[in-house]
Amino acid sequence: MMGLLSVDQSALLVVVALFGMYQFAEGGCSGRCCQGTDFTCVTTDWRMDRVYVTCYCDEKCLKTKDCCFDYPTECPAQPCVVSEWSHWSGCARSCKPSFRVRRRSVERLPQNSGQACPRLEEQAGCMEYQDHQGQFCTSVQGPAFITTMDYSKGRTHDLYGAPMDAGFCVEFKMESLTAQCMVENRPYMRWMQYLREGYTVCVACQPPAMNNHSRSCQGDGNLAERDELLHWQAVGSPRCRGTWRKVQRLQHCSCPQVHSFIFI
Repeated sequence: MMGLLSVDQSALLVVVALFGMYQFAEGGCSGRCCQGTDFTCVTTDWRMDRVYVTCYCDEKCLKTKDCCFDYPTECPAQPCVVSEWSHWSGCARSCKPSFRVRRRSVERLPQNSGQACPRLEEQAGCMEYQDHQGQFCTSVQGPAFITTMDYSKGRTHDLYGAPMDAGFCVEFKMESLTAQCMVENRPYMRWMQYLREGYTVCVACQPPAMNNHSRSCQGDGNLAERDELLHWQAVGSPRCRGTWRKVQRLQHCSCPQVHSFIFI
């Protein structure tokens, strides 16, 4: 009898085990994924640490470590999805530096602790080339206004819609700059950190910054005496400015990726 009972008990244990496995497969987070912290998003099942107890299927469970066993497969992380960048906005119709803006929108919010949404707005320094009266800004005497070379990637036409002509580049040796250039950490201003005293920088002169008559850019040192100290200012941060000396003009412009800028 003892042997028969042992067999019966063994069979009963197998049935219980199979029943437990069936519950294991059918329970959990199937159809029960919740965003944020949701105390109603709960069931009693196996937890991820293999304890059969109350478990959750909300996003917070990943931090509190009380997710149901199948949370990773039933509630996979989905990153934020955003649209393409819009076109850059125009600059202020004046000869003073200003900002242009481009934006993108959220098409799907992140779910289940997926990757957060990236920045939805970017700004960049810019300057118009004609004022409200139609006068060219380059006729105004003053320092060279410069910005990152990345700005030129989107400039394929001048103000009148005609394709741009090839420009030229000028190499300058940095003599001085203000401390503001070094501490600027806004995303669209980090290019200023490439400005260093003693560095040789390459600055491109292209339309529409190029004056159609003189074929030069304001502040490029075209009429400067040898070793004359010239002034520059970073577009977008008036407190980032300094002086440089012209090294040479490069008729065939081939500025490197780093320490390269553009007249604006």
